[in-house]
Amino acid sequence: ISKMANGICDNVIVATYLSARCPVFFAPAMDLDMWVHPATLQNVSKLTSYGNHLIPVGHGELASGLVGAGRMAEPENIVAYVNDFFEKEETPIKEKNILITAGPTYEDIDPVRYLGNRSSGKMGICIAEEAAIRGANVTLILGPTHLKVQHPKIKVISVRSAENMYQAANQHFKKNDVTIMAAAVADYRPKEIATQKVKKVEGNLKIELERTKDIAAELGRQKRKNQVNVGFALETNNELENAQKKLSKKNFDFIVLNSLQDKGAGFQHDTNKVTFVDSDNNRTEFELKSKKAVAADILDKVESYFI
Repeated sequence: ISKMANGICDNVIVATYLSARCPVFFAPAMDLDMWVHPATLQNVSKLTSYGNHLIPVGHGELASGLVGAGRMAEPENIVAYVNDFFEKEETPIKEKNILITAGPTYEDIDPVRYLGNRSSGKMGICIAEEAAIRGANVTLILGPTHLKVQHPKIKVISVRSAENMYQAANQHFKKNDVTIMAAAVADYRPKEIATQKVKKVEGNLKIELERTKDIAAELGRQKRKNQVNVGFALETNNELENAQKKLSKKNFDFIVLNSLQDKGAGFQHDTNKVTFVDSDNNRTEFELKSKKAVAADILDKVESYFI
């Protein structure tokens, strides 16, 4: 991996790689501590930035006796990954313009503190990468996150606040065929942002909040007949009822509902459990899956609008 990433051509494998003009896939295999070492991660990032395709490592027992990430993907999974890639070369969303929002927003209280939420942006990034694999032109509006986007053809617009995300989404919406609003956008922000750090005083501190702009509702008002808008609803109670209200109010074609009541779903997980509800009130429930698999399900549904 290091030699491929840095062009050190001292064996036939690297010579073949450096001469290749076709899609290149690589399936790492190593021990847990090696896999998470910054040098390895940097080289993997380099390879993906060149347009190569990472087949994710597996999780399980390793040769050292440790248990964790680092196992080479099973051969049948490698074959399936490559087959999926080429089967998606001609897809209903190939060359379609897709706008995706992802991650949290941070609403500043003062230069030190902010109001935020637990979103990592992982679900939205998975959707963006799956859409790019299927040949779409992807613009990802991404809130603050430590996660990195791997696919080199995704245009990333980094934002911080709900207002930043609103401005970016509003600017890019009209030229897109599909908009998927997976971001966890703050509903409220401090009315006044202190210019200096707020110091501790006796008694309680009161912060007046004001509503942020409703990005989904605004884009829903602008939606053209041939555009597809997809929303997300993360709920803790009355899940289906709340999702249906949001679906209608914000002019979504379908909404992806997930509940914090479901173990392994929601923020900061590698998995999610979702239900699709569309504008005809059709419901499709899925079992708990990896967020990559959920992303594929979402884009399968999106593609159905272009068949």
